[in-house]
Amino acid sequence: MKKLLTLTFLLLSIAAFAKPPKNQYVRIKTSYGNCIIRLYNQTPLHRDNFIKLAKKGFYNGTLFHRVIQNFMIQGGDPDSKKAIPGLELGDGDVGYTVPAEFRDSLFHKRGVLAAARDDNPKKASSGCQFYITEGKRFTDGKLDTLENTRLKGRKIPAWQREWYKSVGGVPHLDQNYTVYGEVISGIDMVDRIAAVKKDECDRPLADVPMTVEVLSKKECAQLDKILSPFAP
Repeated sequence: MKKLLTLTFLLLSIAAFAKPPKNQYVRIKTSYGNCIIRLYNQTPLHRDNFIKLAKKGFYNGTLFHRVIQNFMIQGGDPDSKKAIPGLELGDGDVGYTVPAEFRDSLFHKRGVLAAARDDNPKKASSGCQFYITEGKRFTDGKLDTLENTRLKGRKIPAWQREWYKSVGGVPHLDQNYTVYGEVISGIDMVDRIAAVKKDECDRPLADVPMTVEVLSKKECAQLDKILSPFAP
């Protein structure tokens, strides 16, 4: 009987350990440091597409080809691999778009991962290009002005205002570009890249290539355990 109980306990322990993590995470590596990003379950189309491309190694060797300090850093253009210096980038794609997944709870606070796109009327996302926000802090007055101008009267929820005032972000992009993840470690990488010298097209003068890897189930489960109280 004792052996049976021990075996049952071991089987339950293995089953608990094998339980899939609640969230998926990726690591972006650059010469300016690394960051870890949690992908949002609220945006499954974007999450799964990013994971698919990362597992294929699609992003490895692509550049952060457009950087604007206090705004964002953009990458994921397949044409940026081995692109000659000075070439304007940003038109490369994978031949498909991802339907917009706007969520009221997901907004452009500092450090979020979001999808780039062209001016298509449905606001569908690029199948591969993305950006990470650096952003800046706002006052209530500046947020009021933003609501009456660029947001065309749309009101920023009070709780989001607190984020924009204390942490910062890029509020005028909300509900226009899909947010689908956030940096949970290594935001200083974004700050360093955003500050590099660049040309008139906002391309860094010295290339900033990246490597993107999907974290293992074990690593994801460990991060879930640490971050679960703070998950959106």
